[in-house]
Amino acid sequence: MAVTRRGAPPDGTYDVTVIGAGVVGTAVARELARHPGLRIALVEAADDVGEGTSKANTAILHTGFDAVPGSLESRLVREGQAMLAAYAAESGIPVEPVGALLVAWDDEQLAALPELLAKAERNGYHAARLLGPAEVWAREPHLGPGALGALDVPGESIICPWSTTLAYATQAVRAGVDLLLNCRVQQVGSLGEAHRLTTSRGVLRTRYLVNAAGLHADTVDRLLGHDAFTVTPRRGQLIVYDTLARDLVRHILLPVPTALGKGVLVAPTVYGNVLLGPTAEEVDDKSATGTTAEGIAALREKGRRILPELLDEEVTAVYAGLRAATDQDDYRISAHKEQRYVTVGGIRSTGLTASMAIAAHVTELLAGTGLDLSEPRDLEPVRMPNLGEAFPRPYRRADLIAADPAYGEIVCHCEHVTRGEIRDALAATIPPGSPDGLRRRTRARNGRCQGFYCGAEVRELYERGAEMGTG
Repeated sequence: MAVTRRGAPPDGTYDVTVIGAGVVGTAVARELARHPGLRIALVEAADDVGEGTSKANTAILHTGFDAVPGSLESRLVREGQAMLAAYAAESGIPVEPVGALLVAWDDEQLAALPELLAKAERNGYHAARLLGPAEVWAREPHLGPGALGALDVPGESIICPWSTTLAYATQAVRAGVDLLLNCRVQQVGSLGEAHRLTTSRGVLRTRYLVNAAGLHADTVDRLLGHDAFTVTPRRGQLIVYDTLARDLVRHILLPVPTALGKGVLVAPTVYGNVLLGPTAEEVDDKSATGTTAEGIAALREKGRRILPELLDEEVTAVYAGLRAATDQDDYRISAHKEQRYVTVGGIRSTGLTASMAIAAHVTELLAGTGLDLSEPRDLEPVRMPNLGEAFPRPYRRADLIAADPAYGEIVCHCEHVTRGEIRDALAATIPPGSPDGLRRRTRARNGRCQGFYCGAEVRELYERGAEMGTG
């Protein structure tokens, strides 16, 4: 197994190269690794996996109840939800099936609920039901005044997106995939029966190519001579409230969706926080992940109607992510047989849920373009460090502490992160490429003080690990 952040790509020709190590690209690499005999590369422009849209989303495991019926997205979300739920249970990725309430706040929204129920049933989801205002209040006693009813979607869950992407990538690397970080694809040319990729680290050759570049999928597609879609970044700003706000909400509280997306929601997280957001702003800059005073003010105004008491709670952080929106309300996945190339574009907020099903679909498309696949095998399972509050954390486990006292030495007191967890992350198959990468693996510096107390020690531990070649 090989994870590199510098130096020229290995010599020789890969059978398949996947561009983009977000949740979809890592899932594709993992799925391909199930077929023995393939030499596979996973290339990523950033210094870590999951550095783009995959790290900054609402972290919901969707049922697909409100997808466009008959669309590719609808099918892959439905299939992917079942696959990822099972994978998470096997791999220790925290998932909480809290359910969702689609709340109607006016007569027009209330009138739309029966059609949304019918849409859910057309999507193969039959557990949803309509609730009257009394039941809505009983289920969510801290709701703001004026809720007229809701659509209950009990299958919606919250999940850890950071652990999901890292689990896929870890399994792929352990199965023999080469992970090349800090490796931006700049040009794509032909070299006989192979693609010749000019990257920021040198030239890489591959027979088959998968474009899972997220926000930059249209740019890579044009390098191959295609102009089928354009990614228009859709910025979603979010507010993260402190864990003391967690008792205010029991479900994912969704608005009636609009053409721009699912709208502003209030949702618990597996880390014990509460999210408010996202906004839906069309922007031109694919790096515009900054928050704005106007965006945060708009979120607070909408949050005041949904859950008024939330605004009295402490804010832990604000952040923004960019979704890869296109001009079509569906995924843009297509195969180009003559080029031995598959595009995986337009993967929006449901991409986390659908990731494993997308990977299986892309693998089938590659087979259709001529890739010879051996019989799939089961990969060696991975067990991810638990980051979820609903499951035992190391600092609470007497058995772990007795065996290794480092799990009883808390470094980050806000998030109860121990020295043992930080050590393990730095020595993992895919170590973090920055202190922020370490934060996503352990939650260190992610709490209410944002690293004010533990920041210096966490950075020292990270830099010590980097000097030893483990970070």
